[in-house]
Amino acid sequence: MIAFSPHLLQLVPGLLIDLTAEGKVLNADCSSLIALPVRSHTMGSDDLQHETLADQLLELAAKSGAEAAEVLQSRSQAYPVFFEANRLKQLESIQAEGTALRLWRDGCPGLAVAYGPVEPQALVDRAIALSQLNDPETIELADAAKSQYPNLGESLPVEQLVSWGREAIALIREVNPDLICTAEWECEAETTRLINSRGLDCGYTDTTLSCYLSAEWVRGDDFLCVSDGQTQRGSLDPVALAQQILQRLEWACGNTPPPTGRVPILFTSKAADMLWGTVQSALSGKQVIEGASPWSDRLNELVTSEGLTLSQQPNVGPFSCPFDDEGVPTRSITFIDRGVLQLFYTDFTTGRLLGSGTTGNGFRPGLGSYPTPGLFNLIVEPADKASRGKALPELITTLDNGLIIDQILGGGAGISGEFSINVDLGYRVKNGEVIGRVKDTMVSGNVYTALKQLIALGNDADWNGSCYTPSLIVDGLSVTGRS
Repeated sequence: MIAFSPHLLQLVPGLLIDLTAEGKVLNADCSSLIALPVRSHTMGSDDLQHETLADQLLELAAKSGAEAAEVLQSRSQAYPVFFEANRLKQLESIQAEGTALRLWRDGCPGLAVAYGPVEPQALVDRAIALSQLNDPETIELADAAKSQYPNLGESLPVEQLVSWGREAIALIREVNPDLICTAEWECEAETTRLINSRGLDCGYTDTTLSCYLSAEWVRGDDFLCVSDGQTQRGSLDPVALAQQILQRLEWACGNTPPPTGRVPILFTSKAADMLWGTVQSALSGKQVIEGASPWSDRLNELVTSEGLTLSQQPNVGPFSCPFDDEGVPTRSITFIDRGVLQLFYTDFTTGRLLGSGTTGNGFRPGLGSYPTPGLFNLIVEPADKASRGKALPELITTLDNGLIIDQILGGGAGISGEFSINVDLGYRVKNGEVIGRVKDTMVSGNVYTALKQLIALGNDADWNGSCYTPSLIVDGLSVTGRS
């Protein structure tokens, strides 16, 4: 049994693994917050302070003249397991905690954040000082409520993570011993608590399992790297992960010239996330207010193929989020129904400006940031939910001459939808069969145009971050490359 109580763990003779982790102050805009010094974390008295800190901060803020305040606390514990060059390299135990105080005095906001234990009055003083530099704004806080939500996940021992990692690597190298594998398997639990001066007090703990595995293949001057991962609750599947990577390695055994011109493009579930990043931006109420979203005036109009439905489902998949970072309960929302735009997502401020109210999507990019509209658990599915779609091998058979994109280099499209991407890992399809890997290939087009020319959705949906998307085939994109 591997235990994490000592600071140093002797795993094998001569190998010492440091299990301590220093606290880090995240990057922050110093014009809007002040980060206090971090102290080393010790158990016992510091844990007690963390439990009572939020209430102390509200009380001290009121005594300092603040008419409203809220405290957001986050604590995380992660156990990552690292493999390098096919062997177990390192185990870590990482703990982090942070507290953000946002208050208003004379209507002016001030935000201060601390990572690790902190003196309550010092944090309040910083927030008050910053409020004096800002203009007054409308104070918007969630109403009184007390809710503690159950942990939907399950923590697993580190031995299980190590076992899964070894199993996946062994399966891959059994087929090709020349492959060099790198992997990371992790169990992470994050606890969030939000309270405010109106009587709100809500919290939850979320435990997730994740893994990442890459296989490198060097063939003379040709270098190939295939990677994939999983994020789940309760269990990970090393066999399925290894099979996905082996399938792509098989497709990449030989190189072939890419198709050119306008051809159908099959985005695997891993690569399709590039398209949905643009869609998420277009659905943001903030982008609508700023006039940046091309869908700003398209409510109740057809914006994508009629075969597509996009929704937010707070309780689906490996991530749970019962309330947003403003304390508003999250809910299931359909944003695009059979291609028709139904709603934009908002926080308190954007909802007020749009006249729609908040949708419970006010999230902070980090503890030191103010809430802004954010989307999570975006579910992409066929408009006809009775239709399961086709598996990836079946989708491939429908292409007479096309391109599969599995990994891309660089960023995707911006809010305009225009993009030109280099294909890191792609395969050419002729007469319904993969005939080899393409190199030196670029694909360009427009996301909004492509989604209006959706040909098919697969039934192999998987999580990319908090987006659940299947593979899909679209038309209207241009392919260029060299032989």
